[in-house]
Amino acid sequence: MRVTNATIRAVNGLTARWASASEGGTVFSAAGVWPLLAFLADGAGGPAREELAEAVGLPADEAAGAARELLGAMGAMRGLDSALGLWTRRTLELRERWEAGLPAQAHGVLTGNAKADKAALDAWAVKRTGGLIDGMPVQLDRGTEMVLASALALRTEWLRRFRDWPTLPEAGPWSDRTLLGLYRRSTLLDRVGVADTPAGHVTELKVLGDNAIDVHLLLGEEGMTAGAVLGAGVGILERRHAVVPGSRLPYGEAGPGLSVVKQRNTRPVPPTLEVETVAFDLDAHHDLLQLHRVFGLTSALDTSRGHFPGIAGFPLAIGSARQSTMARFGELGFRAAAVTAFDVVAGGAPLPDRWVTTTVRATYDRPFGFLALHRHSRLVLAAGWVTDPEPYREDEEDDY
Repeated sequence: MRVTNATIRAVNGLTARWASASEGGTVFSAAGVWPLLAFLADGAGGPAREELAEAVGLPADEAAGAARELLGAMGAMRGLDSALGLWTRRTLELRERWEAGLPAQAHGVLTGNAKADKAALDAWAVKRTGGLIDGMPVQLDRGTEMVLASALALRTEWLRRFRDWPTLPEAGPWSDRTLLGLYRRSTLLDRVGVADTPAGHVTELKVLGDNAIDVHLLLGEEGMTAGAVLGAGVGILERRHAVVPGSRLPYGEAGPGLSVVKQRNTRPVPPTLEVETVAFDLDAHHDLLQLHRVFGLTSALDTSRGHFPGIAGFPLAIGSARQSTMARFGELGFRAAAVTAFDVVAGGAPLPDRWVTTTVRATYDRPFGFLALHRHSRLVLAAGWVTDPEPYREDEEDDY
C-alpha cells in the first residue's frame, strides 16, 4: 500500500511544528500521533473538528481514510512495526461507521479495574515495541471511557558501519567531556551536503540503513535553534531547500562542521568523505496537552460538553494525551520507538450511574538534530535533538 504525498506532507509538517515548540534534548514521533488525531478528527464535531482538521492538515472527512492508508503503508515498511489499539468501557457504544474505519482486531475492552487494565495496556506497549517502551503513557481512572493508542518501533543496521573510539571535542558545550565517538570514511561524497535555508545553513549527512530506513544528521549554524534545524531538515526532504552535494562543494569551510581540503598522498586515491559524529541514547516523555494548539486539542479539552458525536452518542472529551519515545544511534545501527495514548473521558453533564472525573492539568561535536525516515516515501518516523551524547567507556559493549 502506498501513502499519498499529501499525507506525507501532513505528517512531516506536524514534525516541523512540533520541533519548533520543543526545547532541549528530546526525541518524538509525529508519525505516532498523526493517525490518532486523524481518527479523532473524523469523529469530532463543532470547533474540535475544525481544530483537529487543521492540526492533521487535511479535511476532517478525509482524515480517517488517510490514517488507514498511512497505517497500511507503515505496516509494509521493512524494519518498522506499527500498531493501533482502541480500548473502551463495555457500556460505551461506538458509532458503527467510526469503529469500522479502524484497523481490524484493534478493539479491546476496559474492565473498570484500573490496575488490571493498566497492566494489559502496558503489556500491549511492550509487545508492540519489542520491549523498547516499557509501558502505556496513560493513567486510568473512573472517568476513562476510551483509550486510543498507537505504537511504532523501527530498527535498521547501517550499510557501512562506524568505528567507535573516544573523542574529545575541542570547543563548544561538549569540550569538557570524553564522548563515544563514531568514525567512518567512504568515497560517496554526496552522502553529505549543505542547504541554504531561510534560518541559516544546514549540513545534512545521510546515514543509510539496510532496510530503506535512514537517519539524516542535521547540523546548523551556531545559534540556530532545534526547531529551526529540524524544520530545515523537513524542508530539505520536501525539496523546498536545495542541497549542494559534497562533490560540488568549494574548498575551505563549506558549511556547519564541514570543510573541503586538498591532501597529499603517496598513491592515487579517490576523493573521500570522512565522518565524525557521536553515539546517542535518548528517551523522552511528552505531555501533548502542553502543546494543545499544535495538536488541535484546545476545544476537545473542555469536559463540560462532548466533542466527538461521530465516535459515540455519549459525550466525550480528551482527558490526557501523552507519548513515550526513545532513540539509540550507535556503531552498527539505529533503534527508535514511540507509544502514544489518548485518554478519552466523559464530557457534559453526568448521567445516572456514570462517573465523571475532573482532571487537574497542572563533525557533529555540538548539539544537532536527526530525522529517521523511510527512504523512498520520505516519511519522517522519528525526530530529535541531541544535547547529551553517550560518554566513552573502556568496557563499552554494543548491543545492536
